[in-house]
Amino acid sequence: MHVTEAPERGEKKSSEGSVNRDAVLARVATEKRLSLVRAWEESEKSKAENKAHKKLSSIGAWENTMKATVEAELKKEEEKLEKEKAQYVEKMKNKVALIHKSAEEKRAMIEAKRGEDLLKAEEMAAKWRATGTSPTKLLGCFGS
Repeated sequence: MHVTEAPERGEKKSSEGSVNRDAVLARVATEKRLSLVRAWEESEKSKAENKAHKKLSSIGAWENTMKATVEAELKKEEEKLEKEKAQYVEKMKNKVALIHKSAEEKRAMIEAKRGEDLLKAEEMAAKWRATGTSPTKLLGCFGS
């Protein structure tokens, strides 16, 4: 009886060992699968981060390029407007100078005419004094 009992215990141990072995192998396979899943997940996350970073950098570079282009265009337009303004100011100053010149010429003509009229009046007065006559027409508002 002892002989039969011992092999039964051995068989129980070997079947317990194979159950444990199967459980350990299953656990190892599960851990291996989970490890692969974690590695894949990390790889995909890293790819997504790198892709997003690359696109963000690209957008930043595009933004900087576009800003520089617009700022250069703005500067060019400002310079153009400044040049046009300077030309317009010069044109207006020339107009003012022409107006001043014309006014001076008109003043000179009036002064010359006044001088002629005064000289004429003096000559007429001298003539009337010399001849002893009086003017036939005084001022227009005093009739003779």
